[in-house]
Amino acid sequence: MMSDIPHGLPLGLEAYGRSIDFTADNLPLKLQRAHTTKPGTWGLIHVLEGRIHFELEAPLAGEVFAERDDTIVIEPQAPHHVRFVEPGRFYVEFYRRAGATS
Repeated sequence: MMSDIPHGLPLGLEAYGRSIDFTADNLPLKLQRAHTTKPGTWGLIHVLEGRIHFELEAPLAGEVFAERDDTIVIEPQAPHHVRFVEPGRFYVEFYRRAGATS
């Protein structure tokens, strides 16, 4: 099955923020259900410990299990959800086109 999950961030993006470190104890329910990033915002999940499951929602397709030192690219407005398979920590770094302000 083909996956719609990109293998890397496109060129020309710059980091502009990051989330807190999420754990099994503080992972918001809204992240465990279908949600998206803002228009023009890319996400990069950094797994620090444990193991997570990341899955795209229809009409996209793809899922990945990630563990320590793995990253997962999230395209702008791609519906997805994430959950812990083994307790640990991860954070999301946010990117946008260089020079973009919104």
